[in-house]
Amino acid sequence: MFIEVLSFGVSTVLFLVLGLVMLTGRRDNLPKTMLAIAALASAIWSGAVTYQAAYGGLLSSALLLELFRSLAWFAFLLVMLRTAYKTSDQVNKNFKITFAGLSIFVIGLMLLVLYRISGGSLFELIAGNDVLIGHLFISIGGLVIIEQLYRNTSTEHRWALKYLWIAVGGMFAYDFYLYSDAFLFQRIDNELWNARGFIHAMVVPLIGVAIKREMQWSLGEQSIDIFLSRRMVFHTTTLLGAGVYMVFIGFGGYYVRDMGGEWGVVAQATFLFASVMVLAVVLFSGKIRARLKVAIDKHFFHYKYDYREEWLRTIRTLSLKGDSSTRLHERAIRAIAQIIDSPGGLLVMERGNGCFESDERWNYDSINVREPADSCLIKFLAEQQFVISLDEFNKDPDMYTRLAPLKIPHWIKANKNAWLIVPLILQDHMMGFIVLLRSPAHERYFNWEDSDLLKTAGRQAASHLAQYDAAQALVSAKRFEEVNRLSAFIVHDVKNMVGQLSMVVSNAARHKNNPMFIDDAIITVENSVNKMNRLLIRLRGGESEKFTPLNLCELLEDSIRICNKAGTLPMPVLNCLCQEISVTADKDRMSANIAHIIQNAQDATDDMGSITVRLSKQGKFALIEIEDTGEGMDESFIHDRLYQPFESTKGTMGIGVFQVREYVHKLGGQMDVESVRGVGTTFRLYIPLSESQETTRNSQIVHLNEHEKRKRDA
Repeated sequence: MFIEVLSFGVSTVLFLVLGLVMLTGRRDNLPKTMLAIAALASAIWSGAVTYQAAYGGLLSSALLLELFRSLAWFAFLLVMLRTAYKTSDQVNKNFKITFAGLSIFVIGLMLLVLYRISGGSLFELIAGNDVLIGHLFISIGGLVIIEQLYRNTSTEHRWALKYLWIAVGGMFAYDFYLYSDAFLFQRIDNELWNARGFIHAMVVPLIGVAIKREMQWSLGEQSIDIFLSRRMVFHTTTLLGAGVYMVFIGFGGYYVRDMGGEWGVVAQATFLFASVMVLAVVLFSGKIRARLKVAIDKHFFHYKYDYREEWLRTIRTLSLKGDSSTRLHERAIRAIAQIIDSPGGLLVMERGNGCFESDERWNYDSINVREPADSCLIKFLAEQQFVISLDEFNKDPDMYTRLAPLKIPHWIKANKNAWLIVPLILQDHMMGFIVLLRSPAHERYFNWEDSDLLKTAGRQAASHLAQYDAAQALVSAKRFEEVNRLSAFIVHDVKNMVGQLSMVVSNAARHKNNPMFIDDAIITVENSVNKMNRLLIRLRGGESEKFTPLNLCELLEDSIRICNKAGTLPMPVLNCLCQEISVTADKDRMSANIAHIIQNAQDATDDMGSITVRLSKQGKFALIEIEDTGEGMDESFIHDRLYQPFESTKGTMGIGVFQVREYVHKLGGQMDVESVRGVGTTFRLYIPLSESQETTRNSQIVHLNEHEKRKRDA
């Protein structure tokens, strides 16, 4: 009983796995669907027999499920046979008639089984001549269809289906042998019956191998598309091997204890622990794992690589951000090396001096490389874009030299573990190459598939490296841009201070005896000196901006007073609609920004025009409007050029508007411009009110509301 349970239990598990695997992927594939149904039917039947052997009962169910299983396999084989013929309405009609006839025969046999069920044993029930003859006909029919499949399959496709024929044909052949023996001796042989589950389980791996042939089993547009992950095969094989190893070790431990006398238990424990340690060492050995992967790729897969998995792993390695200590250049070496299980490599990159120099290494001896751009190696890699296998070059140099002159540099030959040279190509330009060390799996073969994948991965790595270099260059350019922008700001501020001092100098000859002029000149010079000192301190990083509450009305009055002293026409007119408006800002920067806008308005407006500066409050913002009646600007200039540094309508270097907008944004505000060509321009600056003023205003509103409430209550 135990052997029967184990035999059919194993068959149940394997057929169930096969059926579930066949249900993955596309669902519109008829051969694949029929194979899934047949496998699941076999699993259900084997499970019923296992339950009947272990606990009894389910006798009739097991008999009927066996017939249903046979019908499912017939359906699958007929679908396969139909695709071997040219599809036509007549062919489809013939196969439908054939399947209908087989269905009627099997259903009739099912009814006969139901009629004969009388509570007897399984063997007694099956041993009836009529039932045995029915099973014999089923077995013969299966073998006939297999033979027809062989005859009607084209020669180029037979290699893909041979494992399928062997597997399914083996099941029907063993059933024929079992029921022939039963018909001859009028009884079911226990040993043959118990072995039936193991025999059926043995065909599942053969079907799996046939599936992975990845050929069109249907010989038409349909094919059985099954994806079996290499990782799953690797781990399953490892687990299976470890399980077999542990079984043998268990028997060995039992033998050691049995033969060891009084030392038996000690010897058994020592033996088992040592065996487990050996297994752990083997499982964690990189060389063993690499050799196992090579063996799986050779014997189980049509292609060596799971390209989806390899590509995702390459991108993941190149884009890794978790390990900030690892440079992209080292990750590029690892991304290429892990494809062929290389333990290390050296990255050589092109430099501005026209040479290729060592850039980064990973598990590679420290070495300084300087390869001229006109060397044979560089020219060969750049022109041919080949992955060079040093083993192939040493065995047959003509394989490479017949394409172009090639000479391996001494620094590569000096490393006995150097194996492959992978070029890094970006838009047909070679920006570097990687020298990879030999894989731990010494027997690993290198072919076109390795070469194509390495070249493609090399292009991807080159793209990442080029993007990294471009990003670094952009950072440097931004730093220079910041320096240039700061210089422009300084020039602009100095220009304003020079203008004020020039005004003092130009008027000194006429008003040098005027005490009021002398006092005003001293104040102007003092202000300029203070501004220049603060500017120098700020350039040295010794002082930051001082943000203090400012009364905007007073600030605008001072700015307009300074502009009026310069004597430039037209004179700006101030209109403060609200006197008590405070904002938090740096006084000098704020005053300079207002002066920039007013000066621009004066430059754009003729002497007969007008400039109006208005101050009002809009919600939580102070609104400063500077309106002129100058020449104005068109919409395209405002959109594309107004806020660009170094752009100006005056033909000179303009920085003022850009500087004003940046500072307003820094304060949390906004700047809008409205302009019409020939009519004028209005700049609107929205500056957030200072928190103290907002708090005061809110408290005043609350106090006023409470006062009004008390009056109403009275």
